[in-house]
Amino acid sequence: MKKVGNHNSNSRKLFLSLALMLAVSFSSFAQDAAPAAATEAAPAAATTGGDPVKGKALFNTNCAACHKLDAKSTGPALRGVADKHDKEWIYKWVHNSSDMIKSGDAAAVKLFNENNKAVMTSFPQLSNEDIDNILAYTSEPKAEPAAAGANGAATPPGTVAESGNSNNMILGVLSLVLVVLVVMLFMVNNVLRKVAKANGIEVAAAKERTSIWKAFVKNQFLVLVSCILLLLASGYFVYGYLMQVGVDQDYQPIQPIHYSHKIHAGDNEINCKYCHSAARVSKNAGIPSLNVCMNCHKNISEVAETTATPEYSKAFYDAQIQKLYDAVGWDKTTQSYTGKTQPVKWVRIHNLPDFVYFNHSQHVTVGGIECQTCHGPVETYEIQKQFAPLTMGWCVDCHRKTEVKMEGNGYYTKIHEELSKKYGVDKLTEAQMGGLECGKCHY
Repeated sequence: MKKVGNHNSNSRKLFLSLALMLAVSFSSFAQDAAPAAATEAAPAAATTGGDPVKGKALFNTNCAACHKLDAKSTGPALRGVADKHDKEWIYKWVHNSSDMIKSGDAAAVKLFNENNKAVMTSFPQLSNEDIDNILAYTSEPKAEPAAAGANGAATPPGTVAESGNSNNMILGVLSLVLVVLVVMLFMVNNVLRKVAKANGIEVAAAKERTSIWKAFVKNQFLVLVSCILLLLASGYFVYGYLMQVGVDQDYQPIQPIHYSHKIHAGDNEINCKYCHSAARVSKNAGIPSLNVCMNCHKNISEVAETTATPEYSKAFYDAQIQKLYDAVGWDKTTQSYTGKTQPVKWVRIHNLPDFVYFNHSQHVTVGGIECQTCHGPVETYEIQKQFAPLTMGWCVDCHRKTEVKMEGNGYYTKIHEELSKKYGVDKLTEAQMGGLECGKCHY
């Protein structure tokens, strides 16, 4: 009988060749998809003789509370204001606008009446050079918005628009290689069968074996042990499932107005208790009134371009601010309330059972507990969620670990002197101070 050659070596050579071809294809496509160097247009020179960079800093410090560059706020839009008034007139207006209005200056009185007779703050501390810098900043041309990508976000500079085509081409080549591999496997299988048949080689039939399931059923000991393990495992999982009933950890509902804690508490570093002021003095932290939002958003009708993310575009955030305006009845063009309001149906996230008592002021004011202890790193949340399980075991564990702060509290000092001797410790925990008594939380 003739010996058949080693077909495995041929198959290995074939696979190595395909792998080499695939590597070459990846490298060539990676080179084609490399982004070209982006060129940036030089900013137009300021026509006012000031420094626009310093002017931007001065504008943000002194003017941004009431003015925007391209939209009316409490005051008029300031882009191109240097072309509307004489420079000497602007100097006088910035230093003391009230005197100019009282003097009867026609331009000053007209500007005062056009802006709902809102009195502009005087800035005698600003020098003429400072004002020139601000005018240089306001005289810069408006930047054109970057082209939006497929997901609505702005395309960053230097990004090649044809990268999607390159990716599709790479996927096409990979699909073609896979098809070639499948076809060649079938061809190799047919060749081996023909070679075996030509050399008179017969493939031995597989021996019949007892099914593993039949062997298992015949072994009564294994069946008994398996049944016991199955019952124990079922009881464990059923108990675990029932214990999660009513536990809403990571609950993250969609609110009628998208509010980003990441932007407010994170990027802008707004203190939690500025909006949730009731947490200091009340049982409930409360939902902030929309008037609290309007303290800032009366003059912030849109977000900065840098606020946009791949998930949420600038237009999306601006639309949420408009929802706030619709709810409180604010007309940003006239800077006045229309009187037409709409209720906002917020979705509650944290909801304890009715038989559980929890007092925010006791924890926040008396205990000095940070909001993040129970609510997680809210400054990183784009959408607020329930961070902790809020179960009885979770609360009890916290009371067992948290030490009582004695500083400046004579009531706790007296109790500490008595209980520290009883428990033989230097510092008492909430549990040792009675924090595990049923009546503390259940009433």
